[in-house]
Amino acid sequence: MESIEVVVGRIGKPHGIRGEVTVDVRSDEPERRFADGSVLRAQAPRGSAFAHPTLTVARTRWHQQVLLVAFEEIPDRNAAETARGVVLHASVDADEVPEDPEEFYDHQLVGLAVHDLDGTVIGEVTGVVHGAQDLLAVKATDGRATLVPFVAVLVPEVDVAGGRVVVADRPGLVSPLPD
Repeated sequence: MESIEVVVGRIGKPHGIRGEVTVDVRSDEPERRFADGSVLRAQAPRGSAFAHPTLTVARTRWHQQVLLVAFEEIPDRNAAETARGVVLHASVDADEVPEDPEEFYDHQLVGLAVHDLDGTVIGEVTGVVHGAQDLLAVKATDGRATLVPFVAVLVPEVDVAGGRVVVADRPGLVSPLPD
């Protein structure tokens, strides 16, 4: 069976002196994705001194609704500081879908046609950018690359089976600004 990678979290600030870090969870199944012994691919931000291609979960715990994770490769606070901003990826079966119908894996969105509220095709989803706010990378019909915040007010409908996503387009978002 084919597997793909999905983003499951982003490392935040260190917690304490023993290498624990906060994790901004990007999964509806954190207990599964961050189970002890899980190996996650680590994608460091540009310019980062972080050098580990993978991280192994040693232990996790919840603290005031924040997931704290200790990784085998991060022994102390100094190492935890270098891991800030690292995006964590897990392998999943290609046919697996999230339990929540309002959640999507990146591979489900890439390639979907982008329609405006009137039904006109205005582009295609080329990727998903993960950060403080998830963004849909869209190639507009005129060839421009644009980013659309992946929030309900701007993306009111995602129809994976129908191969389309609806964007409440505004001038300058996907369609160009008027002259």
